[in-house]
This record gives sequence, C-alpha cells and structure tokens, in this order.
Amino acid sequence: MAPKAVVLLSGGLDSTTTLAVAQALGFQVYAISFDYGQRHKVELEAARRVADHMGAVEHLIVKVNLRTIGASALTSEDPVPKGRTVEEMAREIPVTYVPARNTVFLSLGLAWAEALGAQDIFIGVNALDYSGYPDCRPEYIEAFTKMANLGTKAGVEGRAFRIHTPLISLSKAEIVRKGLELGVDYSLTHSCYDPAPDGKPCRACDSCLLRAKGFEEAGARDPLVG
Repeated sequence: MAPKAVVLLSGGLDSTTTLAVAQALGFQVYAISFDYGQRHKVELEAARRVADHMGAVEHLIVKVNLRTIGASALTSEDPVPKGRTVEEMAREIPVTYVPARNTVFLSLGLAWAEALGAQDIFIGVNALDYSGYPDCRPEYIEAFTKMANLGTKAGVEGRAFRIHTPLISLSKAEIVRKGLELGVDYSLTHSCYDPAPDGKPCRACDSCLLRAKGFEEAGARDPLVG
C-alpha cells in the first residue's frame, strides 16, 4: 500500500504544485487547509476544488483564528502592499507576514500526520521568488523537523518525520513548469492576498505579481487572468 503523506494546502499555486509532486512520488495525499481569519478566505474554496479534483484521500479544514492575534495585513483591515518590485519584496519582511503562521500550520499538520500514522509532511515553501517570510527558509524547515522528532511519541519511538519542501529552491517559473508537467489545472487555484468581492485577483499584490512573473517567465498563460 502507498505511504500516507499530509500536504499543507492553501489552494494557491505553490501548495497545489506540491500536492501534485507528492502524488507523483507515490504518496496517498491527506490535504490540510486552515481557516485562520484570513481576508482572502476565498482561497479555502480553491483548496476544496483542488483537493477534490486531484483526488486527495481526505481534506481537513482546521479553524484557528489568528485574527485575534493580528499584526498582519492578512488578518486585519490594514492595507495590503501593491505594485512592489521583487527587489522591494525581498528587502524586508512585509506586513502580510502572519506571526508564526507556518509554525502553527506545520504543528497541526504534524499532529494529523502522527494520528494518521504518516511520517511524511509536504509544504510548498519557497526561498527564491517569495515575499521575504522567515518561515520559508531551509534552516527553518530543518529546525522544525528536529523539533517534530523530539516532541512527538512517534519521533521518540523511532518513527521519524520527514518534511518535504520540493519547491524550496525553485523559481516561480520552474514551479509553474513543474506543475504543468504534472498536469496541474491552475484554473482551480487562488493566489491573491486582496481579492475583489467576487474573488477576482487584484493583480497588484505581492502574491499576484509573483504568480504573474512565474507564468510569464515559464512562457505559459495564467488561466485566472486570460
């Protein structure tokens, strides 16, 4: 029987590609998404579409209200930066950073993996074309993996967890190409941090601009923008 893997799925380009990679490696995918009080909650509908279309064994949506903590444009009414260059994005940690978000999400993914008897967790973090988030770096993933194996029953008993980051060293263009090679339908995904009421992308936030950069450099058309 194929091994189980928990995949953190936001419904965006990176996490959807990561799910496809996990399936291509032969894993049974258990997708986990988070309703954390984000302003772009439309991404959860995208995650549902992706999980259903790509045949996840199970799709769990966990509610954890990070809006009560605040300190991020994604969990408050603070304006989302628009029209920034890639250089400006990388210059400092942006206001769209959500305090300890990946630590919270990975911890919940780890808990589910342990409950499922899975030893593999996939997350679509990227350290090249990204918005300067500290919890997307290889050294962070290495540290979390060490913690996971020190702080769980499975880890202490020798059933070590592995955190897979198949996109961490890829450019956005390389991610798009990989997804297309694996047959990903990017029309199902959502990337925008500040969508219109009808869910259409703003095409100006960091996430939209990085997505556009990826498709353009990959020589492909983004189905969300025509």
